[in-house]
Order: sequence, then structure tokens, then C-alpha cells
Amino acid sequence: MAEFKPDTVFLDINMPGLTGLQVAQQLNPKPHIVFVTAYSEHAIEAFEREAVDYLLKPVQDDRLKQTIDRLQSRLGAKEPAANLESLLRGLLNRLPNQDRYLKWIRAGVGNTIHNISVDEVLYFEAEDKYTRVITRGVESLVRIAISELEAQLDPQIFRRVHRGTMVNLRAIKSIRKKRLGNLELVIDGRPETLAVSRAHAAAFRQM
Repeated sequence: MAEFKPDTVFLDINMPGLTGLQVAQQLNPKPHIVFVTAYSEHAIEAFEREAVDYLLKPVQDDRLKQTIDRLQSRLGAKEPAANLESLLRGLLNRLPNQDRYLKWIRAGVGNTIHNISVDEVLYFEAEDKYTRVITRGVESLVRIAISELEAQLDPQIFRRVHRGTMVNLRAIKSIRKKRLGNLELVIDGRPETLAVSRAHAAAFRQM
């Protein structure tokens, strides 16, 4: 979605794969966001407290019109989108664990956008302001810093091996010990190996 640089986005909190909150975190630059929800009581309280736009399902025509009018006014006045980072972090922390972490990632290869299951990702690698998403058959890019992405992934499954690399622990085929005690990871389905930095080596020596 970010490649289209929308001015306004309507996001359902309970979408399959990524939740609306997770999508909102990934959008960069940040558009004006309207959240749509059916029953998330704690989210509604937070939206009202922070004066964030939301629509309650089933959406009523008059409420939708009010929201659109308000958005058009903001866009016409060229008001910047609200900073929702602290709100999003708070709401995501209150979600059940199984709903808190990313399940799908939309990543680009050229002009094609792939919807990739997080379970298929072998590792992530930082590349400037982007992150490379490596699977068995596809190497793609997502426009989000690896540090932001890490916060949205299950730490029991994905772990840093280097400042710019994060591996799916389930994808590790073997661990090799190199000269001077350095470690490298053999990744199932990939010809390359991943070097483990000294700062992260202890966790892998215990595996």
C-alpha cells in the first residue's frame, strides 16, 4: 500500500493476516488514517481519548459522511497526519499474543507486490531504509526499517544474528563454528550462510 502514497486510508482492525493496527505501523509516509472496528472496546476508548478517527461497524451513512467531510477539510487545509505511534504501540501491546505479531508481509519485487506469509520468510536483511525479505524462491523489499519490523515479529521465532540481519530460527539447518570461534548459520533452502556477530553469538551457541 505504501508505494501508492495514499492521502487517506480506512483500516479494519480485525483484517486477516495483518491487523489494521499493524498495517498502520508499516505505512510510510503516514497518511490520515480512519480505523474501522466492530467491537474492540479498548480500541474505541483509546481512539476517543486521542481524538483519532474511527468508524463503528455496521457503518452508519451519517457517521461516514461526517468522517469524510472532516478528512476533506484536513486535506484541504494541508494538515499533517496525526502521529499515532504511541497509540499504536499501546493497543498492540494489549492484543493477545497470537494477534499481536505479523502473519503476512506485503513486499515488492519490481512492479509486483507479493503477499508473503511470515512463516515462509527465512531471514530479513536491512538495506538502507528498506528491508529485504528472503524466502526460498523470492527476494523482495518492504519499505520499513528492520528495527520497526523486529518489534512486530514473534521473538520466539525471529532473532537478530547481526545488527542488519534477523533470522527465522525454524529455517536454521545447522550452525558452523569458524576460526576464532565465530559462528555462521546454514539456512535451509538457501546457498548463502549468515554470519553471527559476537554480540549475538551467545544465544546461538546454546542451540
